[in-house]
Amino acid sequence: MKILIMGTGGVGGYYGGLLAQQGNEVTFIGRGAHLNAIRHDGLHVKSIHGDFTVFPANATDDPAGVEPVDFVLFCVKTYNTAEAAQAILPAVGPQTAVLSLQNGIDAAERIGEIVGREHVIGGATWLSSAVETPGVIKQISQFRRIVFGELAGGQSERIQSIFEVLNSTGVTVEISENIQKILWTKFVFIAAVSAFGSLTRLPMGDYRSVSETRSLLSGIMQEVEALARAQGILLDPEVVQKSLEFMDSTAPHIKPSMQLDVEAGRRTELESMVGVIGRKGRELGVPTPVADFAYDSLLPVELKARNV
Repeated sequence: MKILIMGTGGVGGYYGGLLAQQGNEVTFIGRGAHLNAIRHDGLHVKSIHGDFTVFPANATDDPAGVEPVDFVLFCVKTYNTAEAAQAILPAVGPQTAVLSLQNGIDAAERIGEIVGREHVIGGATWLSSAVETPGVIKQISQFRRIVFGELAGGQSERIQSIFEVLNSTGVTVEISENIQKILWTKFVFIAAVSAFGSLTRLPMGDYRSVSETRSLLSGIMQEVEALARAQGILLDPEVVQKSLEFMDSTAPHIKPSMQLDVEAGRRTELESMVGVIGRKGRELGVPTPVADFAYDSLLPVELKARNV
């Protein structure tokens, strides 16, 4: 299968590397020193599931030079969504499927506004992986799971084809006929740990059992659940408890990607991971005091990173 990896960071680099190992024709989109290292030395993946190298790796910074592909794995940071969606247009043919594995809950909708909703597939991933040094991806979580499905629900031939390609990599892959429920269920967890990991700047194991902090984590999870319910998206009744249990079962050293960006002084996904909760809450009349507190506390850090 001809595949374009739009964003060769921790997620795109890891899954793209696995797909290339399986003999797919993969083009990696990257930039800067990371791109140069991949071009010259290949893409190196250090993983608890086994290290490997993709060499040579077909990598470029310009999707305009890529002929239409079968499948785009869209993995850029959420603040680059519109720009990246515009950039991949030359690679999107009549039958191209675009699968977003970005954080947040509105990426598929935003991509669809540019490339056409008919091309977009909704998806979510559970993975801890990041660029360690230029050309090197480090993947540290036992979990590496992808769930995806048609935005309108149901099955399709393209969904089955993509499932077979992803499943061949050895990761856990599932098809959902209610992908909106999946996206919001993941958001219950990832919004909470992104917010309070970024605020504490500690590994998950150092704050999840502190009762006062756990109360705040539970609070933001409940706010996200209420937002989903207000839009007619019914999550499992025990979604908050299950999210807390998943957090408890996660290796204690894990940090979400937004926290890593905060700690490195980089621009973050604050708006799509935390700010969106308050914005949607005001639109829907749902109070979001915990999310608002986290957003307001992190905003000065974000503005400094952007040099605003």
